[in-house]
Amino acid sequence: MLLVYGASLAQGVLIELDQVSKNTSPVQSYSMSLNGVSEQQKRAFEAVPGVRGYGVMVSSWKDRMAEFPPVINAVIATCGQVRGMVPEIEPCADGRPFRVVNPEATYDQDSKPGASFPFHLKNERGERRVMTIQVPEEQVIFRDVPGLSALHSGDVVVPPSRVPDGFRPDEATLTLVSSSAPQTVRTVLDGIGGVDPTADVMTPGVVVTALQQITVVKTILAMGMVLGLIIGVAAYLVAATDRAVERRPQVTALSLLGARPRTLRTVQVAQVVLPLSVGLMLAVVTGKAAESSYLVTGGGETFWDGDGVPLLLVSALGVVVVAALGSLPLVGRRIDPELIRRD
Repeated sequence: MLLVYGASLAQGVLIELDQVSKNTSPVQSYSMSLNGVSEQQKRAFEAVPGVRGYGVMVSSWKDRMAEFPPVINAVIATCGQVRGMVPEIEPCADGRPFRVVNPEATYDQDSKPGASFPFHLKNERGERRVMTIQVPEEQVIFRDVPGLSALHSGDVVVPPSRVPDGFRPDEATLTLVSSSAPQTVRTVLDGIGGVDPTADVMTPGVVVTALQQITVVKTILAMGMVLGLIIGVAAYLVAATDRAVERRPQVTALSLLGARPRTLRTVQVAQVVLPLSVGLMLAVVTGKAAESSYLVTGGGETFWDGDGVPLLLVSALGVVVVAALGSLPLVGRRIDPELIRRD
């Protein structure tokens, strides 16, 4: 019963950690600087399992000496790559630039159609070149959570074919996007670490340390539940069997008095199963109440969670069945006189 109560309360801890760590957007972005990243590493990052879209982010200033220089952000990616970077986007055409606009976010006022901005490029040999991009009239509507989206309202999407061969933007950022499911986020982070363990990755909207804590807590909880269940069921089975063996003389005497074996078995099982069932049900109810109280005092959004309840009920039923089997009185057709003499 204490095991069931502890499992219910631990479920509340996991729910609160999940609420703190999870992203409110259906997609999760990962940003890292391309400085010092080779082209081979870049392609390896883009091929990490779980990545659904990616693009190279770069900013441009028309006059860096000005106090507030106008700047636009460009995304070097194809339509398919951009489509994987946001939850929802209108159809777009490859081969020509376009603006992405999020109706739920503030539009970048510097991104005015017709304005031209220079972007500085370089290659592996250190050669530099300037690519001028004109803000296009064409716009494509997308929707995502403001502040967490990989794209910003007013960004200009530039096809990779517009970038000269061998060159890439100076001081650019590679942004990968995946689903925001915790397991997918962990898979992508592990993949990034496999390509470059020293990569500095920004993950807006998610707390990586909380994901690690959830993994550790779930592992410890699973190990404790399995060990506790095995030890608890074994101990209860031994205790119930021992009680049945001790009562064999009394059961034999009752049999001589005319009590039926089925009645004796029913009474013996009821004496064990009834208090155990009541205790387990109370443990489930009080455990879920303690979990809800923990979530309410913690300020979480979920106050009642049904996950884990079926597993607890199935485990409790299994314990009851094992206890019932172990508490069956050992009554046979042959009456042992020694048992009567001991009684």
